[in-house]
Amino acid sequence: MEPTALYRLPWSLNDNVLSWLEPTKKCNIYCEGCYSTNEANSHKSLKDIRCDLDVFTSQRKMDSVSIAGGDPLTHPEIVEIVRIVKQDYGLKPVVNTNGHAMSPQVLRELKKAGLHGVTFHVDSSQSRPGHKRRSNLELNELRLHFAKMVAEEGGISCAFNSTVFRDTMHEVPEMIRWAQAHMDIVHSMVFILFRTGRSQEFDYWAQDEKVGLDQLPYYDQEQNPTPLTTPELFAVIKKEIPDFEASAFLGGTRDPNSFKWTLATRVGNSDRIYGYVGPRFMEAVQTGHHVMKGTYLAYAHPFLLKQGRATMGLFAPIDPKMRQALARYTRDVATHPSRALKRLHMQSIAFIQPIDMMADGEANMCDGCPDMTVHDGQLVWSCRLDELKRHGTFLRCVPRSAC
Repeated sequence: MEPTALYRLPWSLNDNVLSWLEPTKKCNIYCEGCYSTNEANSHKSLKDIRCDLDVFTSQRKMDSVSIAGGDPLTHPEIVEIVRIVKQDYGLKPVVNTNGHAMSPQVLRELKKAGLHGVTFHVDSSQSRPGHKRRSNLELNELRLHFAKMVAEEGGISCAFNSTVFRDTMHEVPEMIRWAQAHMDIVHSMVFILFRTGRSQEFDYWAQDEKVGLDQLPYYDQEQNPTPLTTPELFAVIKKEIPDFEASAFLGGTRDPNSFKWTLATRVGNSDRIYGYVGPRFMEAVQTGHHVMKGTYLAYAHPFLLKQGRATMGLFAPIDPKMRQALARYTRDVATHPSRALKRLHMQSIAFIQPIDMMADGEANMCDGCPDMTVHDGQLVWSCRLDELKRHGTFLRCVPRSAC
């Protein structure tokens, strides 16, 4: 993977695709290594939620709001929260949930309130009732259950995210194949590389107080000695899916060539993938949406994702990868005319690489991170919110060799 071969996503602190709203820290299942502490009595009032949204809209252009936590479905007023985001603030509400409290009835109420999409977090690290000790591949059955529920309601974006551990990396290619088999109802897959504390290499400090990682929810190096990287995971994927290609990435605050967010988008159907979009496609989509709507695009509507054939034709003149995909499709239809009757879909696969620690102990964060949340009226990284809540400051790392 070469950064110069991809489109560098233009997102910034105050001009982004989305923001990360946390109406609660309460969660109804446990996920290994989660960076967020489960807080039973943590539901925010609607007044406080409006205050957070006011901070977002005063400091940040955005297309959508990820309603997360904790698990937002545990909040007793989640339907009203969705309505506020959509109706009062004019933004796309996307609920990020483990799905344990999701039902057709809940989904229907959320849709009536203006729900744009659902992202289900499903992976083998979860202590999910009825699904404990199941592999990620065995959990595809549960993913399909959720995807069919969303498809039956209709008009809602459906995405899945999954935490990737070193001992589960080998499952990712098959999960990507599963997504292809259901790309008519699965619009996106997101793979989040597991975050590891680095106490064997660094000491952690809150101002002048030394902090042990046992005071935070992060797993340390005993559970995951070597941090995972997106290029490493891509190498695993490309061994089994050689044509797999990314088109865009987001760099780091200290290392601009690191792959903090990496996006791949493909066009095809359950039978075959005709190609992956190129950097010019992503640039045209992001900048075009910004010109037309004033924001960068997040969570395209499912109707648009069904227009794979038209999308290839529209973008082939400017994107070489789309021209290749269109040529493959044209040759395939010429040989097998009946394949022209089957709809083509667009589907995105995203990868998120967590905090990297530089040699001097400084954190390499996502430069232009979409998942910024609000703390004390300020935008902060949601993945480090627990540091602020427990210690009043972001933790500072000092190399042990310097002590």
